[in-house]
Amino acid sequence: TVQTGFSFHDEAEASAELPPAVAAFLAAGDAPIVFTLGSAAVYLAGDFYAEAARAAALLGRRALLLIGKNLPPANLPPSILAWDYLPYAQVFPRAAAIVHQGGVGTTAQALRAGRPMAIVPFAHDQFDNAARVTRGGAGRTVARTRCTAQNLARALTALLADPRTAPAAAEAAARVRAEPATEATADALERVLA
Repeated sequence: TVQTGFSFHDEAEASAELPPAVAAFLAAGDAPIVFTLGSAAVYLAGDFYAEAARAAALLGRRALLLIGKNLPPANLPPSILAWDYLPYAQVFPRAAAIVHQGGVGTTAQALRAGRPMAIVPFAHDQFDNAARVTRGGAGRTVARTRCTAQNLARALTALLADPRTAPAAAEAAARVRAEPATEATADALERVLA
């Protein structure tokens, strides 16, 4: 087995233009907190997005909710935008912080973006991914059973105030971006075939 780097699946979308409403929202103020549940946990969202919107309001922060096919929370203020899907490679680097479920793809994208993250694990490898990010200093973990607006706001406040978090996230991003995945894969294949 040769670990060559992470396979990012939205590279083709990374250079596409964002929808005008999203581009206008991102340009209209401070970097938002991005809330997403990836490609699987989004189907089990429950009240995650409503709590996320309330947390952003408690913090007085702008937020971008990537809600999949879920209905957006009612009565969102102009400081919170709900959208079905956007390429993470385009929106994560523009976030103040990222709140997500800890899936391997979402975690890799958040690490590559170099933004602090709060992880709310739902299942499978997400607990381990969250623990690793937390140990590495780039994020904090919020238990799903304790994922309330108050707890999210508390975790985000601590995350954004901790002077160690941003450098740890930037260091992780530098490591992920330096991975020569394509070249290393080709080299490994050539060694096997030689």
